[in-house]
Order: sequence, then C-alpha cells, then structure tokens
Amino acid sequence: MGGLGGMALTLLPQAARALPARALTFPRDHGSHSELRTEWWYITGHVQAQGRPWGFQLTFFRSRVDATQNLQSAFAAKQLLFAHAAITDVQGQRLLHDQRIARAGFGVAQASEADTSIRLQDWTLARSNTAHSKPDFPLSRYTAQIAGSEFGMDLQFDSTQPVLLQGQQGLSRKGPDAAQASYYYSQPQLTVAGTLTVEGKRMGVSPGSGRAWMDHEWSEALLHPEALGWDWIGMNLRDGSALTAFRLRRADGSALWAGGSLRTPGQPVQVFDAQAVVFTPQRIWASPQSGARYPVQWWVQTPAGAFEVRALLDNQELDSSGSTGAIYWEGLSDLMDSAGQPVGRGYLEMTGYAKPLRL
Repeated sequence: MGGLGGMALTLLPQAARALPARALTFPRDHGSHSELRTEWWYITGHVQAQGRPWGFQLTFFRSRVDATQNLQSAFAAKQLLFAHAAITDVQGQRLLHDQRIARAGFGVAQASEADTSIRLQDWTLARSNTAHSKPDFPLSRYTAQIAGSEFGMDLQFDSTQPVLLQGQQGLSRKGPDAAQASYYYSQPQLTVAGTLTVEGKRMGVSPGSGRAWMDHEWSEALLHPEALGWDWIGMNLRDGSALTAFRLRRADGSALWAGGSLRTPGQPVQVFDAQAVVFTPQRIWASPQSGARYPVQWWVQTPAGAFEVRALLDNQELDSSGSTGAIYWEGLSDLMDSAGQPVGRGYLEMTGYAKPLRL
C-alpha cells in the first residue's frame, strides 16, 4: 500500500466492482492501467552518501477522472498525474519534499501502458530489463530523475529478486467487501546507485550502502466507508527477506482490515491473514504543522514474528495540499526484532491522522 498516502481526491461515486483474480503478466503490468481509477508507482530506500545516511521516497500517481471520460476534446482532463518526492536527512534531522501535478497529454505528463515509463514535467521514472535478465527470472532496472526546489535525485535501482506478488498471487484484499481490493506487487531488495543533490550539493551514493523497495498498485475502489486511513510498512531485512504489513483503521483507531507478507530467500511467500496482523502504538509525536498525532514507534505482530518499528526522524510528515490534498506521514524507519536487535530498515506510512483520507 505504500505510496497510497498521497491520494486524497474526491471522485464521483459509482458502483464499485470486484476485481477478478488474474495472472499478472510482465512487462505489460509494469505499465499503466488507465481503465481503473487509481494507480501508483512508489520507491523508497536508504543509502549512504558522503559518509552520511539518507532516506528517500518518490511516488508517481495516476487518477482517472470519471466526469470527463465521454468527452471528445483533446483538452479534456481524462487522467491526472501527480508525483511526490522527499529526502530524509538523518544527520541533519530534517525532511525535504516537493510535488508535481498535471493532466495527461501534450507531452507534459504521460504514463505508458506497455511498461513503467512515466513523465510528469521534469520528473521521470522508467523501467527496463537488465543485461542479466533471463526468461524465467527477468531483472528490472528503474531509473528515476527528480529535480525538486531544494533537492534532486538521479538514481538507478536494480532488482536482485523476482517480483513479489502481494495478497493472493497479486490480488490484495483491502477490506471486508470483495470490491475493496487492488492488484499489487512489490520489488524489494533493490540495489541503489546514482546521486543525490541537496541544496545544490551533488553527492554520489556509496556503492552497496543501501537498499530500496518498489510498490506498484492499481484499483477501482479501495477504501471501506468506515476506513479513516491506514498504517503500512515495507521493510528490507538484512538477511534478504522482505516484510510487508498494513492495517486500515476506523475513526476509533480499531483495525478494520489488515494483511501483509514475508518472503525469505529460497522460501515460499508467507501471506498474512487479516486477523493475524496487529499494530500497537508505542510512542506518539504531535506535528506542530498539522496538529496530527502520529505513532512514530510501533509494535507490529505478524505470523512471522513480532517486530518494533522506530522512525529515524519524528517529523517526516508531508503536506501535499498543492497536488493531491492529503497530509500524511511517510518516513525512514528501523525494524527491530523482539529482542530489540536491528534486523532491517525501510519505510513506514501513516495516513488519515490529520484528516480522513478520501480515494
């Protein structure tokens, strides 16, 4: 579900249909699915550059505008594209972020349906097979170029593992009703190379210093009417495993739905049932900007074990009022085992704390 936090559009209501189970096929399903309402491509990670730790996230969103679908004009905004990007400066204890929005078309914004190839003004994300790909084990390389007002990213991400199909072979339930589901896959344990630029200073990523995580998710209707928002983690573990866990919350803080998975190298994916994932807040941080109170430390229980999630910086709140309208928390976090030992690092996303999320 990572990356979903930015979507806060109020779209015209229509009868939601249940998504059919189907085999995802690549590279087609790396591309855009304009027939469905909401979609995002989301990459987070951490690296060392100039001897300092950095976190980063970039998300491209696509949203179908129902009211214009039958219009013939080339100027009709049938698809909107948004993008968010942020860098966490761990040592400096600060978050830098920026955003973009445009309607698809006219060479300004586009998302290919053949493969991941997205352009939004001067921000781009594209995927290709690497030279080491094999027919039974295709490897991806994602190339991202982001030029923000205070920072930039020119990064390459190479897959080291097969695509991870979330849920039931890529169909991920997000609520008690069948219509509340998405097609969802991840590419964890990506290597990272390239440069980060912060306030005009260009820094090379130290080779082998970090890992990244990519999520791609698309759906017609995702949120149950009682869902206020959600909590989600995507964690790359030191042993090569990948841990996903999420829950959707009601207004009283109780869990409406939950799920996730653990993939350990050489083992089948362990998919978590909705009742088997429990998020328990441990420490609260109050945002001086929005007044929202975010749990920046969690105890997360799963069938694969219990873990503690600790934010590396409390203030990783993003205000996307200039694009999607959402205010949410998304930040670099450490993963500890039940004995308090560090076992991984990744991103925690929390939505619906400043105001109810609307998809």
